[in-house]
Amino acid sequence: MTETPPLVSPLVTADSVTFRLPDRDEPTDEPTLDGARLLPALSLPDAGLDFVHDEGEWRLTLPRPPVHRMEYKFRLHRPAGDAEEICDPANPLRAPGAFGDKSVVEFPGYAAPAWLTAERVPGEYVDLSIPAPLLEHDVDARVWTPGDPDEPLPLLVAHDGPEYDRLADLTGFAAAMIAEERLPRCRVALLAPGARDDNYSANPWYAATLHQRILPALRDAVAVTGPVAGMGASLGGLAMLHAQRALPGLFGGLFLQSASFLTIELDPQESGRFSKFAQVSTYVAKVQAEGAPFESVPTVLTCGLAEENLANNRQMVLTLVAHGYDARLVEVPDAHNYVGWRDAFDPALAELLRELWEV
Repeated sequence: MTETPPLVSPLVTADSVTFRLPDRDEPTDEPTLDGARLLPALSLPDAGLDFVHDEGEWRLTLPRPPVHRMEYKFRLHRPAGDAEEICDPANPLRAPGAFGDKSVVEFPGYAAPAWLTAERVPGEYVDLSIPAPLLEHDVDARVWTPGDPDEPLPLLVAHDGPEYDRLADLTGFAAAMIAEERLPRCRVALLAPGARDDNYSANPWYAATLHQRILPALRDAVAVTGPVAGMGASLGGLAMLHAQRALPGLFGGLFLQSASFLTIELDPQESGRFSKFAQVSTYVAKVQAEGAPFESVPTVLTCGLAEENLANNRQMVLTLVAHGYDARLVEVPDAHNYVGWRDAFDPALAELLRELWEV
């Protein structure tokens, strides 16, 4: 009996990537699949993503998107009508995500951040469960601290904090920057999202909870000095901006990654797939229409060159600048994922925090 052909990892060049998926033992055998399709975790609106069957394998060549790395899965279509989504069996590289692993292609020239393997200061965690009556659930928080909780230190507060730490090594970044003396000794508060879509979709009850419950509880648990920085990705970034504009003095600076500043004009595709689209787009339109808030703060936005949120982030940074914010947008060669957000920490997040904490 003929052995099954060996799997072949993606063929990656500086300009393209070719995916190959063996489908049968002999060239004369009938295909076992009805088709295969690439599911890239980035925006490729004009790309052909269906594989072509040729000499016992399914094959697809894709021009390189504007990224240094690309996360993806395959969708397999079987004769019985079933469909299955899988990681690429020929590719051992995996990228973690909030909804599971994806395969990943790294194009020539990509390098993971040097801080991932750099020396770090030691730290420990303080766990909190914060009552939040307005939300009808507690908010779990974990505070990373490099020293005595009674030592007054600056504080960075992160939405989706447990995911930021697990998938983007946020506290590891802080520990490495402190060891390198690129940041002062500081703490990172990792806020669990709870009912994420409800809480983070420009919800005034959530903003009030940050003000009335979460920040006071953090200050009771650890000594805080200087302005508090807030950060978040996707809806978590939107929620940070919403809270800062609604409650002056809450945050002294913002780091917003691929924030979901959805609008009817730029993001109509979300209207049918995101239940809070109307609430979010109404709020974003309000921000664009209203004047400057009572308080503007230093703000850095990052967004991938290959994601749907790029246009609305470009629009929002112009709005913020017009409202008196010291704001800038860093466009990164990646998409809407935690590794891309991680890779944007240095230098963008480090520079913002140094400015905010006057290092």
